[in-house]
Amino acid sequence: MLSIDLTGKRAFVAGVADDKGFGWAIVRALASAGASVCVGTWPPTLKIFTKSLERGKLDISLPGGGQIEFEKIYPLDAVFDTPDDVPDDVKADKRYVDLEGYTIQGVADQLRADFGENCLDIVVHSLANGPEVQNALIETSRKGYLAAVSASAYSMVSMVQRFGPLMNRGGALVSLTYLAGEKAIPGYGGGMSSAKSALEGDTRTLAFEAGRKYGIRVNTISAGPLKSRAAKAIGTIDAMVAYYSEHSPIPGPITADDVGFAAAFLCSPLGSGISGETLHVDNGYHVMGMQAPTQP
Repeated sequence: MLSIDLTGKRAFVAGVADDKGFGWAIVRALASAGASVCVGTWPPTLKIFTKSLERGKLDISLPGGGQIEFEKIYPLDAVFDTPDDVPDDVKADKRYVDLEGYTIQGVADQLRADFGENCLDIVVHSLANGPEVQNALIETSRKGYLAAVSASAYSMVSMVQRFGPLMNRGGALVSLTYLAGEKAIPGYGGGMSSAKSALEGDTRTLAFEAGRKYGIRVNTISAGPLKSRAAKAIGTIDAMVAYYSEHSPIPGPITADDVGFAAAFLCSPLGSGISGETLHVDNGYHVMGMQAPTQP
């Protein structure tokens, strides 16, 4: 039987803070396929995440039995490349002051120290943040726009720079994008649409550059809307999910697991010939050119 087998592979998933979003679903899918998994969690949510895990408040069950077991949980703030980039007020913040190595370079150094060279086979970029996401683009400040692009797009470039040297040839990096990178989506503002466009363009360029330099594949998944904790910041997520559910070729909402399974496929030997791709996992919504007839 043909199956996804990631036994002996190590994955690093950046952007996991709870058990409801795409990042967690990707962790579950990779672990179900046999991979060992490390995660990077934003420092302001790190204590909540680890305490929830310790107290059994997160669903760590795996399909078919067994449980998710993290090799290690790293603090990660992906808007900082190196320690020199961290402002003094952030260093002094109570959520950061007791932490070390939470920049992208810091996590890469910790991974090397913990597991040695060539320690990664899979990297997942599940990171997005736009402080002005509820503002229309035409009302977005320069600061808000650049913050969205920094956190949601450039962070992937920085991760390839610093994690690429740790990856085995044949490895894979997957990120998460959204249809607003291709088409106008009212309500998805603050420069986030621009960030997703940049992410998709960078996916194509990095597929070439990282493919030649490190022998790894780079793809992105354009996921349909999901009522996750992070998506609540958009403010219109309920309407977006309802609209997709009604007008997609396959009626109904997508699940986090739909995206998790697609990511596991792209990171597995079954996806060995795929790089530079934007894979839509949205029940086919992206192919529609007008509203679908009302379901009977």
